[in-house]
Amino acid sequence: MISIRKISKRYGTGSASILAVDGVSLEVGPGEVLGFLGPNGAGKSTTMKMVTGFLTPTSGTAVVCGHDVVDDPVGVKRAIGYLPEGAPNYPDMTPAAFLDFIGQVRGFAGAEKRRRIDAVVERVHIGGVMRQPIETLSKGFKRRVGLAQAMLHEPPVLILDEPTDGLDPNQKHDVRNVIRELASRGDVNSGRAVVLSTHILEEVEAICTRAVIIAKGKVLVDGTPAQLRAMSRYHNAVTLTLVSPVTGTGEPINLAGELGSIKWVAQVEDQGVRHVPVSAAGPGGPRQTCTLVPKGGRPLLADVTSLAKSKGWAIETIAVEGGRLDDVFRELTLGDEPREAVRAGGAA
Repeated sequence: MISIRKISKRYGTGSASILAVDGVSLEVGPGEVLGFLGPNGAGKSTTMKMVTGFLTPTSGTAVVCGHDVVDDPVGVKRAIGYLPEGAPNYPDMTPAAFLDFIGQVRGFAGAEKRRRIDAVVERVHIGGVMRQPIETLSKGFKRRVGLAQAMLHEPPVLILDEPTDGLDPNQKHDVRNVIRELASRGDVNSGRAVVLSTHILEEVEAICTRAVIIAKGKVLVDGTPAQLRAMSRYHNAVTLTLVSPVTGTGEPINLAGELGSIKWVAQVEDQGVRHVPVSAAGPGGPRQTCTLVPKGGRPLLADVTSLAKSKGWAIETIAVEGGRLDDVFRELTLGDEPREAVRAGGAA
């Protein structure tokens, strides 16, 4: 539904020019929710603006539902619902007047326009503010009005730039549910394609079926959230807490040293000893917690439990991590030069 083909954007000319987007290529299919990640200035918003026809590419192109953004920008705009960064609306209009205007722009009238407006108002929960001037609304409500206008014409493609920016946790939950529903409900044969930029890694975990990380205008990695987590040094890391971890003489055991002897442990992160009071929930006494980081993502659980059994340790909790997206994000994007692009789970 979206095919971005070596698209680039350069601002200015000569030695003072800035290459904001550098040959980005990717495809988005029906039913996919693609999370577009990157640090500030990475080129996320510029890429989205080129896909929507808001900016003209310096080179390359994008095709949306069969319409080329360079050759047929109006056809692209008909197929897209777009929520720009900052959700610009007419501040002196009410949401009711603004959505009525958007309905007219999209070519709807009469009962059909009213049906569509009522549907999006209910979906994003803005019924209580429809008669207030937009300039008086909170940032969260302004964001939801912007989302409503993007959804009004029931487009096959949605491009959402920071869709939950400014929303409280309950509002974020509601909007994420709306995005999931929109992706899964398209025509009778396929769902919609949704591209959303975000800096909230929790959002990628919550709603995205796929994630792309971009830095300095280049795509660095493309894969599912699970594939990205598997790139983390914490993939298959084990965190365990022991009850009353003491030696025969009553001294605390050197838990980090014991666990560090396991063959495939790269690092032991000792989170120290804490004391738990006696309660009806369980015995009191010291608790010691460590996280074991594996070499090359090798599974550690069997080795850890075997060692604990041989030492007679009482394990209170033990958990295996899938990996940490924030760890992967930092590793890929920090530094003067971003790492070469990889496809998560395999070669680029």
